[in-house]
Amino acid sequence: MKIGYARVSTQDQNLSMQLDALKAQGCEKIFQEKASGTKADRPELTKLLEHVRVGDTVVIWKLDRLGRSLAHLVEMVNVLEREGIGLISLNDPVDTTTAQGRLVFRIFASLAEFERELIKERTQAGLQSARRRGQRLGRPTGLSKEAQNKSRIAESLYKEGKLSVKDISKLLDISKSTLYVYLRSRGIVIGQNLIG
Repeated sequence: MKIGYARVSTQDQNLSMQLDALKAQGCEKIFQEKASGTKADRPELTKLLEHVRVGDTVVIWKLDRLGRSLAHLVEMVNVLEREGIGLISLNDPVDTTTAQGRLVFRIFASLAEFERELIKERTQAGLQSARRRGQRLGRPTGLSKEAQNKSRIAESLYKEGKLSVKDISKLLDISKSTLYVYLRSRGIVIGQNLIG
Protein backbone atom coordinates (compact mmCIF):
# COMPACT_ATOMS: atom_id res chain seq x y z
CA MET A 1 0.00 0.00 0.00
CA LYS A 2 1.27 3.49 -0.86
CA ILE A 3 0.78 6.03 1.90
CA GLY A 4 1.47 9.72 1.29
CA TYR A 5 2.80 12.41 3.56
CA ALA A 6 2.41 16.07 2.58
CA ARG A 7 3.70 18.99 4.62
CA VAL A 8 3.97 22.75 4.30
CA SER A 9 5.72 24.99 6.80
CA THR A 10 3.12 27.69 7.40
CA GLN A 11 -0.65 27.92 7.62
CA ASP A 12 -0.91 30.21 4.58
CA GLN A 13 0.92 27.76 2.29
CA ASN A 14 -1.13 25.36 0.16
CA LEU A 15 -0.85 21.56 0.12
CA SER A 16 -2.76 21.05 -3.14
CA MET A 17 0.26 20.56 -5.45
CA GLN A 18 1.71 17.88 -3.16
CA LEU A 19 -1.68 16.21 -2.67
CA ASP A 20 -2.32 16.06 -6.43
CA ALA A 21 1.10 14.47 -7.03
CA LEU A 22 0.64 11.93 -4.22
CA LYS A 23 -2.83 10.96 -5.49
CA ALA A 24 -1.46 10.60 -9.04
CA GLN A 25 1.21 8.25 -7.61
CA GLY A 26 -1.57 6.02 -6.27
CA CYS A 27 -1.48 6.83 -2.56
CA GLU A 28 -4.51 5.27 -0.86
CA LYS A 29 -4.12 7.35 2.29
CA ILE A 30 -2.42 10.74 2.71
CA PHE A 31 -1.37 12.31 5.98
CA GLN A 32 -1.13 16.10 5.68
CA GLU A 33 0.43 18.61 8.00
CA LYS A 34 1.01 22.34 8.31
CA ALA A 35 4.07 22.57 10.54
CA SER A 36 7.66 23.73 10.34
CA GLY A 37 10.11 21.05 9.28
CA THR A 38 12.29 21.91 12.27
CA LYS A 39 9.56 20.99 14.77
CA ALA A 40 10.19 17.72 16.54
CA ASP A 41 6.48 17.28 17.26
CA ARG A 42 4.58 16.60 14.05
CA PRO A 43 1.40 14.69 15.00
CA GLU A 44 0.46 13.64 11.45
CA LEU A 45 3.92 12.22 10.80
CA THR A 46 3.66 10.30 14.06
CA LYS A 47 0.26 8.93 12.97
CA LEU A 48 1.74 7.90 9.60
CA LEU A 49 4.60 6.03 11.31
CA GLU A 50 2.09 4.24 13.55
CA HIS A 51 -0.12 3.39 10.55
CA VAL A 52 2.43 1.92 8.09
CA ARG A 53 3.04 -1.82 7.96
CA VAL A 54 5.58 -4.18 6.40
CA GLY A 55 5.42 -3.93 2.62
CA ASP A 56 3.95 -0.41 2.60
CA THR A 57 5.67 2.47 0.84
CA VAL A 58 5.71 6.04 2.15
CA VAL A 59 5.52 8.55 -0.70
CA ILE A 60 6.63 12.17 -0.26
CA TRP A 61 6.91 15.18 -2.58
CA LYS A 62 10.53 15.95 -1.61
CA LEU A 63 12.93 14.66 1.04
CA ASP A 64 12.81 17.95 2.96
CA ARG A 65 9.09 17.34 3.63
CA LEU A 66 9.95 14.35 5.82
CA GLY A 67 13.11 15.04 7.84
CA ARG A 68 14.00 17.97 10.16
CA SER A 69 17.63 17.63 9.09
CA LEU A 70 19.68 15.23 7.04
CA ALA A 71 20.61 13.27 10.17
CA HIS A 72 16.92 13.00 11.09
CA LEU A 73 16.03 11.98 7.54
CA VAL A 74 18.69 9.24 7.48
CA GLU A 75 17.45 8.00 10.85
CA MET A 76 13.84 7.92 9.58
CA VAL A 77 14.79 6.04 6.40
CA ASN A 78 16.74 3.51 8.50
CA VAL A 79 13.71 3.01 10.78
CA LEU A 80 11.42 2.52 7.77
CA GLU A 81 13.85 0.02 6.20
CA ARG A 82 14.12 -1.98 9.44
CA GLU A 83 10.32 -2.20 9.52
CA GLY A 84 10.22 -3.36 5.88
CA ILE A 85 8.71 -0.09 4.64
CA GLY A 86 9.90 1.67 1.48
CA LEU A 87 10.25 5.38 0.75
CA ILE A 88 9.73 7.17 -2.55
CA SER A 89 10.50 10.85 -3.00
CA LEU A 90 8.81 12.14 -6.15
CA ASN A 91 11.27 14.98 -6.80
CA ASP A 92 14.52 13.36 -5.65
CA PRO A 93 16.18 10.25 -7.11
CA VAL A 94 15.18 8.22 -4.06
CA ASP A 95 13.17 5.03 -4.08
CA THR A 96 14.28 2.71 -1.28
CA THR A 97 12.06 -0.05 -2.65
CA THR A 98 14.81 -0.68 -5.24
CA ALA A 99 18.49 -1.52 -4.77
CA GLN A 100 19.48 1.45 -6.95
CA GLY A 101 17.31 3.83 -4.89
CA ARG A 102 18.82 2.59 -1.62
CA LEU A 103 22.31 3.09 -3.09
CA VAL A 104 21.49 6.64 -4.22
CA PHE A 105 20.14 7.49 -0.77
CA ARG A 106 23.25 6.09 0.96
CA ILE A 107 25.56 8.07 -1.35
CA PHE A 108 23.50 11.21 -0.76
CA ALA A 109 23.64 10.72 3.02
CA SER A 110 27.39 10.00 2.95
CA LEU A 111 28.13 13.13 0.92
CA ALA A 112 26.07 15.24 3.31
CA GLU A 113 27.90 13.76 6.32
CA PHE A 114 31.24 14.39 4.58
CA GLU A 115 30.22 18.03 4.00
CA ARG A 116 29.23 18.40 7.70
CA GLU A 117 32.61 17.03 8.78
CA LEU A 118 34.44 19.42 6.43
CA ILE A 119 32.53 22.39 7.83
CA LYS A 120 33.33 21.24 11.37
CA GLU A 121 37.05 20.86 10.52
CA ARG A 122 37.16 24.30 8.85
CA THR A 123 35.44 25.90 11.84
CA GLN A 124 37.91 24.31 14.27
CA ALA A 125 40.89 25.34 12.11
CA GLY A 126 39.56 28.91 11.95
CA LEU A 127 39.13 29.05 15.74
CA GLN A 128 42.64 27.69 16.33
CA SER A 129 44.10 30.20 13.87
CA ALA A 130 42.28 33.07 15.58
CA ARG A 131 43.56 31.93 18.99
CA ARG A 132 47.16 31.74 17.68
CA ARG A 133 46.83 35.32 16.44
CA GLY A 134 45.71 36.35 19.92
CA GLN A 135 42.12 37.11 18.98
CA ARG A 136 39.62 36.85 21.80
CA LEU A 137 36.73 34.61 20.90
CA GLY A 138 33.20 34.65 22.20
CA ARG A 139 31.16 37.40 23.70
CA PRO A 140 33.03 40.57 24.63
CA THR A 141 33.55 41.00 28.35
CA GLY A 142 32.51 44.07 30.28
CA LEU A 143 29.63 46.47 29.91
CA SER A 144 28.51 48.24 26.76
CA LYS A 145 28.81 52.03 26.58
CA GLU A 146 25.14 52.46 27.45
CA ALA A 147 25.47 50.04 30.38
CA GLN A 148 28.56 51.89 31.62
CA ASN A 149 26.61 55.17 31.61
CA LYS A 150 23.71 53.57 33.49
CA SER A 151 26.13 51.97 35.96
CA ARG A 152 27.61 55.41 36.81
CA ILE A 153 24.13 56.82 37.40
CA ALA A 154 23.18 53.72 39.41
CA GLU A 155 26.30 54.11 41.56
CA SER A 156 25.53 57.76 42.25
CA LEU A 157 21.88 57.08 43.16
CA TYR A 158 22.81 54.06 45.28
CA LYS A 159 25.49 55.96 47.21
CA GLU A 160 23.10 58.88 47.76
CA GLY A 161 20.89 56.47 49.69
CA LYS A 162 17.60 58.28 49.04
CA LEU A 163 16.05 55.74 46.66
CA SER A 164 15.38 52.04 47.15
CA VAL A 165 16.92 49.42 44.86
CA LYS A 166 13.45 48.92 43.38
CA ASP A 167 13.09 52.65 42.66
CA ILE A 168 16.56 52.92 41.11
CA SER A 169 15.81 49.89 38.92
CA LYS A 170 12.51 51.40 37.80
CA LEU A 171 14.11 54.80 37.15
CA LEU A 172 16.87 53.26 34.98
CA ASP A 173 14.47 50.78 33.37
CA ILE A 174 16.54 47.76 34.39
CA SER A 175 15.92 44.72 36.57
CA LYS A 176 17.18 44.53 40.15
CA SER A 177 19.67 41.81 39.20
CA THR A 178 21.05 44.02 36.38
CA LEU A 179 21.35 46.89 38.86
CA TYR A 180 23.42 44.65 41.16
CA VAL A 181 25.67 43.68 38.21
CA TYR A 182 26.17 47.37 37.40
CA LEU A 183 26.97 48.23 41.02
CA ARG A 184 29.44 45.35 41.40
CA SER A 185 31.16 46.44 38.17
CA ARG A 186 31.70 49.84 39.86
CA GLY A 187 33.22 48.19 42.94
CA ILE A 188 30.20 48.83 45.16
CA VAL A 189 29.63 46.41 48.02
CA ILE A 190 25.95 45.49 47.90
CA GLY A 191 24.10 46.12 51.15
CA GLN A 192 25.62 49.49 51.99
CA ASN A 193 23.38 52.56 51.79
CA LEU A 194 20.47 50.16 51.19
CA ILE A 195 16.94 51.44 51.71
CA GLY A 196 15.17 48.32 50.43
